Amino acid sequence: MASLRNERIAEQVRGELARLIRDETSDPRIGLLTLTRVKVSPDLSTATIFWSPLKLEDEIDPKEVGRGLASAAGFLRTRLASALALRRTPALSFRHDRSIEEGSKTLALLRSLPELAENQGESVPHGIEEEGKGEGYGQEE
Repeated sequence: MASLRNERIAEQVRGELARLIRDETSDPRIGLLTLTRVKVSPDLSTATIFWSPLKLEDEIDPKEVGRGLASAAGFLRTRLASALALRRTPALSFRHDRSIEEGSKTLALLRSLPELAENQGESVPHGIEEEGKGEGYGQEE
């Protein structure tokens, strides 16, 4: 289990790196992305930054974005050292986080289930109603 201090530092690193990537990097390979989480080693020597693109997966090449981030890692570490009051600035490594992409696929599958049931002539199971229908949703009678 990570210590509270490491979690706090990881959140500071995530926030500052998000700002630096947005405002100070000029590598066209990076583009728009979100930093989903940061894992800092117990001795603060390394930080693994998990990222996910904001564009659709088909529109970007994750390997190119990864190369752009790896190329900017030294610059980002230097800027991070001046922004955070840490005795040792962690070495940065970036990993593509596919959890948002997988979550979107799962959500799309779940949304398609009632359509599949209707197409096959089946009804929605008893007790499951569409959102906004039924009692307690402020509907006027």
